[in-house]
Amino acid sequence: MRTLTRAFVASLCLALSVGWAIALEVPDAKRTKLGKYVSAKEAAEVVKAERDKVLFIDVRTRGELQFVGWTPEIDGAVPFVEMSQFGEWDDKNARFKLEPNPVFSDSVAALLAKKGLGRDGKILLMCRSGDRSARAVNALADAGYSNVYSVYDGFEGDMSKDGRRTVNGWKNSDLPWTYKLDKAKVFQPPR
Repeated sequence: MRTLTRAFVASLCLALSVGWAIALEVPDAKRTKLGKYVSAKEAAEVVKAERDKVLFIDVRTRGELQFVGWTPEIDGAVPFVEMSQFGEWDDKNARFKLEPNPVFSDSVAALLAKKGLGRDGKILLMCRSGDRSARAVNALADAGYSNVYSVYDGFEGDMSKDGRRTVNGWKNSDLPWTYKLDKAKVFQPPR
């Protein structure tokens, strides 16, 4: 009964979060084609209540996982983009160039299959602050997935007025995270 109640509450939270995110006026950079959003706290509750029915993926770069931390609650880490092999500079964005992961959709499909879920399975994507996960949701929507949610406040959260990521997000919500990586969950690029 308790498991059933948890699953019902998590499903209700997930369903309502779509409306809440719209009410919160999700910024354009964080909006998705599917219009499905959850906060980091809601993602944690959904994963806890529906562990076997949801796929939770961190789409940040491998460097972000290693140096900023990650949550063991994810099923896997599949970067949506990664730094270019030779560290080319991106003048427009004043950072090292990021290139799309050419096997992103295939890697998500593999994680779904490993978990015994189909293409219609519930997928939660989390990045640093919610804009990259929104683009990753759109890529999966273009690939035919329809039940994909963006964690709109991400792992580190939004910027405060003093330029620090202390507003919201997984880390700032006191949810479980660590610096110690788990090789079984971290993306290994094809060679």
